[in-house]
Amino acid sequence: MKKQVIISNIVIAVMFISLIAISFSNATSLTASADARVIYSGDTSKNNVCFMINVYQGEDYVRDILDILDVYNVKTTFFVGGSWAVKNLDLVSEIYSRGHEIGNHGFYHRDQDTLDFDGNVQEISLCHKVVSENLGIEMKLFAPPSGAYNVTTVDASTSLNYKTIMWTHDTIDWRDQDADLIYKRATRDMSNGDLVLMHPTECTVSALTNIISYAINNGFNPTTVSNCL
Repeated sequence: MKKQVIISNIVIAVMFISLIAISFSNATSLTASADARVIYSGDTSKNNVCFMINVYQGEDYVRDILDILDVYNVKTTFFVGGSWAVKNLDLVSEIYSRGHEIGNHGFYHRDQDTLDFDGNVQEISLCHKVVSENLGIEMKLFAPPSGAYNVTTVDASTSLNYKTIMWTHDTIDWRDQDADLIYKRATRDMSNGDLVLMHPTECTVSALTNIISYAINNGFNPTTVSNCL
């Protein structure tokens, strides 16, 4: 009897360990399937790089950035938040009219890895609707707010015919108001296809001329995310 109890306990333990292993395997598989569809850099066979701008605030500095980009005849990608776009439709229109690409940055800047499928779809769709109705364009690039995504986020993005875009380098300019630090983070180990994340801040404006100059002087072509892919 005692022997049977021991054997039974061993069987239960093995089954429990197997279930844990299967769960871990499935979780890993889900993560991999999401990451495989998420873009962190562009085509490394070409010398393109992108200084992409995520916008939920900082409208006071957007035109300064646009003016600097004009000086160098550089076009880039602005990922706009829907709730911000509603309040700044004239500025979104100006960004587009000055030749820049518009991308989707969700509507309320929510951490989309905390949302279910429908919640993810709603965030992306609401932003899409605002931009589409006012500019007459169909955006195809989605940058998750705060870089927060999971397989459900990517499934939702894909279902709406969007590519999910992350970044190669993050300047963290929204937090660290230091032009020298922003410059170093943007240019350190710059390589073909790099996607460099920025935001419209005063220090980003201060650093941007030097960042673009560095890229051009080192043989890189600053352009949009789409051109980098």
